[in-house]
Amino acid sequence: MSGFQIVGLDHVVVRVRDLERMVAFYRDAIGCVEERRLERLQLVQMRAGRSMIDLIAGRGSEAAGNMDHLCIRIEPFEASAIRAQLGRFGVEIGEVVTRYGAEGDGPSVYLNDPEGNVIELKGPPGAAP
Repeated sequence: MSGFQIVGLDHVVVRVRDLERMVAFYRDAIGCVEERRLERLQLVQMRAGRSMIDLIAGRGSEAAGNMDHLCIRIEPFEASAIRAQLGRFGVEIGEVVTRYGAEGDGPSVYLNDPEGNVIELKGPPGAAP
């Protein structure tokens, strides 16, 4: 039995070269709404229905691709159960901390898939990390 269930996609973080051009595209052409801007990180969070598309400027290299990470919303968020389930597959998880996502602040943890892509597992808003 699984230690958690997927609720949906919380957000995806995309590395961009021209932040304002990409904000305009996702806003005007796609229909997203700018929800939050963190100038110190050069990050703009665009609302895409129940999910978010985060645009971050000047990160990574062309060789690394343009996806920073994919965030999957899960329930329940029980760190020990997550660690045990993923440990069976040889996957180590990072530190559990509170991060902002499509539903607000909630516990999350990062891990890597077998090809090195970064995955964030995020719990419900307001849950303890």
